[in-house]
Formats: sequence, C-alpha cells, structure tokens
Amino acid sequence: MIVKAFKNPITRKRLMRFKEMKRAYFSLWIITILFLVSFCSELICNSVPLYVRFQEKSYFPVLKFYPENEFTGSGKQTRPDYHKINNSPAFRNNPDNYMIFTPIPFGPYESIDPKSIAVSDLITLKITPMPMIGTVNIRKDYSIVRSARFGSFIDKKEREVKGLDLTEYFSIPQVFRQAVEIRFANQKAPSFSYKTKRYDGKETIIILSTFSPRKRPPKTVRITLSEVEPEDKAASQQAQEFVFNRQLEIIKENIGHNSNLWNDISDHDRKELLDLVQSRFFGPVDTLRLTIGSRNYTIAFIKEDVRFPFAPVKGHLMGIDSAGRDVLARVLYGLRTSMTFGLMLVAGSMILGIITVSLQGYFGGILDITAQRLIEIWSALPFLYIMILMGSTYGRSFSLLLFCYGLFNWIGISYYIRAEFLRLRKQPFVEAAKCMGISSYKIIFKHILPNGMVPVITFFPFSLVGAIGALAALDYLGFGLPPPTPSWGELLFQAQQYRWAWWLILYPSLALFIVMLLSVFVGEGIRNAYDPKRYTRLE
Repeated sequence: MIVKAFKNPITRKRLMRFKEMKRAYFSLWIITILFLVSFCSELICNSVPLYVRFQEKSYFPVLKFYPENEFTGSGKQTRPDYHKINNSPAFRNNPDNYMIFTPIPFGPYESIDPKSIAVSDLITLKITPMPMIGTVNIRKDYSIVRSARFGSFIDKKEREVKGLDLTEYFSIPQVFRQAVEIRFANQKAPSFSYKTKRYDGKETIIILSTFSPRKRPPKTVRITLSEVEPEDKAASQQAQEFVFNRQLEIIKENIGHNSNLWNDISDHDRKELLDLVQSRFFGPVDTLRLTIGSRNYTIAFIKEDVRFPFAPVKGHLMGIDSAGRDVLARVLYGLRTSMTFGLMLVAGSMILGIITVSLQGYFGGILDITAQRLIEIWSALPFLYIMILMGSTYGRSFSLLLFCYGLFNWIGISYYIRAEFLRLRKQPFVEAAKCMGISSYKIIFKHILPNGMVPVITFFPFSLVGAIGALAALDYLGFGLPPPTPSWGELLFQAQQYRWAWWLILYPSLALFIVMLLSVFVGEGIRNAYDPKRYTRLE
C-alpha cells in the first residue's frame, strides 16, 4: 500500500514540492538523524563498557549483565562499578586486562565521584577594603572635641584629630550647617544626610541622627561620616588578591593600583592568615574582618570546590546536575524520551481520533450530533487535575502519562477529520461505491479516509511539537515522568532551584528549541506541499 502511494503521481508531485523547500527537507533529515542517534545512546553515553578483556576472556557488558563477582571474586552478585574496577590493581598493573568505554563514559543515572573532577588546587586570598565609617563630636565653631575612626578619613592618627576644624577637610553646605544650628538651639530635628567631598576629592556621606530637645542645649553635636565608593570603580578593582599553593607560597599577585597590603599586615595576623589558608585546603573557611593600619578589610579564602551542580569541565562538556549526573548524557537520553513520547502520543491520538470520528462523520445525523456533544463535554474536563489525580493514585509512569494525555490529545484533530468525512461522504465516488454494494467499513477506510488524510499529515509535525513541549512542561511542574527518568523539563526544574547554574538552563532549553524548530520547519514544508493553491497571492 505504501509503495502504491509513492507511485501515485500526486504523491510524487507533493514530495517534489516538499524537497523544493530546503529548510524543511534538511530539517527532516536532521531530526531523523538526531532521533536515530538517541536510540544509540547506550553506545555513546554509558557507565558500562562496550568491551572488557579480563583473564584472557572477553565480556560485552553493554549487551549482557555480569555480576561484580565475575571481575573481583568478592562473591557479590550486584551490578559492578566498572570505573572502580578499571582503576583496581588487576587492571592497572596488567596490560592484558583492559576495558573499552563509550565516548562519554557516564550514564544518565550515574552520580559522578567528585574526586574524579580535576579542579584548581590553589587558594586565592582576596582582601577587600570596607567603606570607612567614623564619628566626630563638634562644637559650634566646628572644632573637633572627640572622634572615633575619623583619622582614617584625613590620613592622621586618632590622637592628632582633637582640636582640628572639620570645615578644613570637608565641604559643609549651608543646608547642613542649618541642621547643625537647630540641634545646638535644642530644637527637635529629623535625621539628615548629605553627600559631600573631602579635601582629596573623595565623596563622603555626612549624617546627623534624629534630635529630641533636652533639658539643656547640647555643647557638642555628633556627626557620622561614611565613605562612598566611586561608581566607576568596582569593588573587585579595589581588592587585592594573593594566590597560594599547598606550600603556602604566593605564586601570583593582583594588587591593582594600591600598595601591597600583604607587607602591611602584622606578623601575628599574617601567621593566622596562613593557618587559615592551610585549613582551606581541607574544608570551607568563613570570611573574616581584619584591621590593617587604620582601615578595616574583609578577607575571603576562595577555592574551587566540587559542589553539585558543577559547571562544564573537561570530560563533562555540558556540566553536571544537582545529583552529580552528566548533563550531556541526560540531554541525549532526554531526546529519546521526548521524541518517543511525542511520536507515540501523536500517532495514538490520531488513530483514536480517526476511528472515533470517521464513524461519526460518515453516518451523520443523530449519531454525529450526540457524539459531538459528548466530545465537547469531554474536552471541558481539566486535564491537569485529572493527571494529578491519576498520578497520586497509580503513581507516575511513562505509560500512565501517555494514556492520560492521549485521552485528551485526539480531540483537536477530530474536528478536522469530521469535517473531511462530512465533505467527502456526498462525493460521487462514495455514492458510486454505495450503489455497488460495498460495505461501509471499506467505504470509510479504503475510499474516504485516504482522501481525507491531508489534515492528519499536515498537522502531525505541529502536534509533535505540542506533545514534546507538553512533556517538558509537565516534567517541569513535577507531574510528568517519574525521577530519575532523563527529561529536559526535569533539568529546567533544577535550573529554577539553582539559578546560578547557567548550564542547566542553556543546554536543555537549546535542545528543546532546536527539536521544536526543526519540527515546525518540517510541518511548514508539508503544509506547502499539500497546498493546492501554492502560487496564489492576496492582492
């Protein structure tokens, strides 16, 4: 039957039209190749080796299960850890024993050992200056009575500050002077702040706190000063970095335009910092504050640790997810899951829609009206709620999801098939078949249906796009396939939890986008191939 269809001149003409649209033709080949490659996922991404040579015997673990006892003699009949066995003395010390792994030796369910990931074994000591904060108590003539950490603002020692005139070092605007006078007059005043510049041009915020009247007017007024970092300079440019190796030697420095702070740190503090650097090689160390000279600094001990999810590195080109599994393997196996689900769902839905609606459209009358009302009632049922109910009752599974979604997915195509049958059942070739006594079954499936398949064929790629997107959405919401089934939607759900893990957003989204775009191009090509008025233009 298929061969006869391809020999049909109309079908051959439609195929030529489809090939003329290059993006549709190449998209069909690309998506077909991707689907076939996904069916060979076990030969591309797998934690099980393709071939094992051990004690002059050949094993094919990718095709047959072998217990751990076969290679270790431990008596265990469980699934062996081939990576661990491959690193054992029996294989490492004997060149006659070896394993041949797949190009990507990690499966979609395997949690990767953090020790196998190569990361930098250096520690960066990042010293970042904190914005200076100080206070001064001034008299009416703005002479300083006492201060706290004010000397850092004017590069003087704290004991040298007393008696200095504040206006010589800071530009005090008239509006701020009025706020100070109100406080000396013992009048109620709200808090007040103003951004001004000090003698060296650096910006500083001067602050007056809320003032309430007292029994006696105050002799001094307290002013708080807070340094403002320039907007055109990032904090990282102000920081100094020192990179240490395991011998606690500085192998790299980044001191910017400032002096080398490492030399300004006291011997006691420097020893404590080196002890903390040594501790950082074995575990996390909290950020601490340290006073160097007259200024406070925050000191961070930065080391690249293996924490899942982990960014792409050598051997894991798409990174690692939150459970320590290779994202490339999950994406490849997810392609097979998505395409298989989409094709099975669309094919099953269209078959169900054709069988159901063909009878309805052919016989018409009361059967057609009654069936159409029932379909409308059925389509009004909330699919998501039914999916949640079925999942909580019977558990999440591929077959249950396919069954529940298939119960609703056929309704959309049924309207087009019904319209085709209502149109074709009064055609002369159908009337002639009835006059010849041909059964209704043969008329429906051998005469009307082949001529009414245009909407089914043209809508197939677009329905496939909808099915793949729906599966990803259900997995993202947690109502799709059961974990740990590889799924693009499940990876996107992880990306929502770990928003800094850009690889969990980029690669599943890119895979979903490419497959859906290729399917749309194929659908566009099929639609143009079946268009009887391909050269018509609206004028």
